[in-house]
Amino acid sequence: MGERMGEGMSSVRVVNGRVIDPSQDLDRVCDVWIEGSSILGLGPRAGQQSDRTIDATGKIVCPGLIDMHVHLREPGHEEDETIATGTSSALAGGFATIACMADTDPPIDTEAGVAFIRAAAQRANNCNVLPVAAVTRGRGGQDLAEMGGLVDSGAVAFSDDEGPITSAEIMRRALEYSRMFDRPVLTHCEDAELTKEGLMHEGRLSMMLGLRGMPAAAEEVILYRDLALAERTGGRLHILHVSTARSVELIREAKRRGVRVTAGACPHHFTLTDESLREYDSNFKVLPPLRTAADIAAIIEGLRDGTIDVIASDHAPHAVEKKQREYALTPFGIIGLETLLPICVTSLVEPGHLSWSQLIEKLTVGPAKVLGVRKGTLQPGHDADVTIIDAAAKWRINSGRFRSKSRNTPFNGRAVQGRAAMVIVAGEVKLEEAEEDGTLR
Repeated sequence: MGERMGEGMSSVRVVNGRVIDPSQDLDRVCDVWIEGSSILGLGPRAGQQSDRTIDATGKIVCPGLIDMHVHLREPGHEEDETIATGTSSALAGGFATIACMADTDPPIDTEAGVAFIRAAAQRANNCNVLPVAAVTRGRGGQDLAEMGGLVDSGAVAFSDDEGPITSAEIMRRALEYSRMFDRPVLTHCEDAELTKEGLMHEGRLSMMLGLRGMPAAAEEVILYRDLALAERTGGRLHILHVSTARSVELIREAKRRGVRVTAGACPHHFTLTDESLREYDSNFKVLPPLRTAADIAAIIEGLRDGTIDVIASDHAPHAVEKKQREYALTPFGIIGLETLLPICVTSLVEPGHLSWSQLIEKLTVGPAKVLGVRKGTLQPGHDADVTIIDAAAKWRINSGRFRSKSRNTPFNGRAVQGRAAMVIVAGEVKLEEAEEDGTLR
């Protein structure tokens, strides 16, 4: 009889899967051993038994996926999403960890606000939730929030997100103060004067449709400013949802100069163009807006060469009635937790733009490094967060079956490949594909 691991602790052995862990430059078929809430090790362990054995034959086993750009809406807009429904949606998408943005009502700009998020996530008992706190009080762009207290209470980063910081002085001070705590400032680069009353990307199509446009320069001028401030202060800057070719170039150039900058891209910005808005469908209305085929090509190249470190959803749920109004009156934003993985597999891996290892890096160790958390790896002693992916699964996206409270996706009905088959969080199976019909439970 073999020796059973950790008496008093539950143990899991994942066998026969293709284990991909970019943090260890690993891509091979081997076992993953979990004891309690931690990774015990990889490979054979002679004579040892486990309480449960999971057969991952034909599937990919990787560190638990991380989405570092999610809007959970609670508190204040529970009609769109709650922490419970949002974290359930995250599991269905394969995510063991998400970082939630501060644009709630009230904003996450106090220690009590961070504590509320953490307590609600613990009650939901789905995936890990990392709070991102506001840079400024009330996200008003005027006075810095109490960064030290927010870090002590559990905030992993700072961002006013869709409330772009118009004051260069406030942004400079934010980078200086955040440097003291080694936390990144996540910035939404937008010159609000250039995008005022804008509804889509500024170009030939916006003129044809009679919709006020938002020029690419609105993103690029603020990006240039923030890169200059990061270079001057030595602060850590992360660019959210890069959407233009010139933005990719600016980030690439800044990295070559040694600026402490990282960047993220969203699936809709490297798969969809402004042509999608010909029918005035508000499920394609996002901020920053969908741009051109040239911008898509530049973002994909940025993902390939490492200029862009992270892929994130910018999951922005809105209740159905809010998106069914006249186009100009509908809010910006789409949901993405349950579509990110299949869209990336279909649009990046299958065409050969990224390898599986490159894609998983953008969804695990990449965001973990940006946020400074001990996740995104299968190294022994780290949290036992594991995602098992059925890379061959072919299916059609059906928003009616989403776990999110909202349905505002541009990808409804799209044929895709790849989906999460299982998610393990801290050693506990939280999502499991039913063998009889392939549904997730």
